Amino acid sequence: MTTLTLIGKPDCHLCDVASEVIDAVVAEFPDAAAERIAIVERSIHDDPTLHELWWEKIPVVLIDGELHAHWRVSPDRLRAALESAVQREALADQKESE
Repeated sequence: MTTLTLIGKPDCHLCDVASEVIDAVVAEFPDAAAERIAIVERSIHDDPTLHELWWEKIPVVLIDGELHAHWRVSPDRLRAALESAVQREALADQKESE
């Protein structure tokens, strides 16, 4: 499973836009690929560590725990990164089953 984490806060316009971009990009994927993507939303208000790390950069997008973007999310760049992550995961699953 590829995990996409959106770190933001309530009432954050850029966070709302980032969420919309994420939803639109994931919706473009075939169902089998989209099912391999878990979207997790976290708030800097709920976690002091996240607040300390990211408060100046929200929204922040992590893919499998690695920084992908902050402030603005490019649909094309996100799509490419998710395609790559899902493809890597599918290949790893295939190798395990052989």
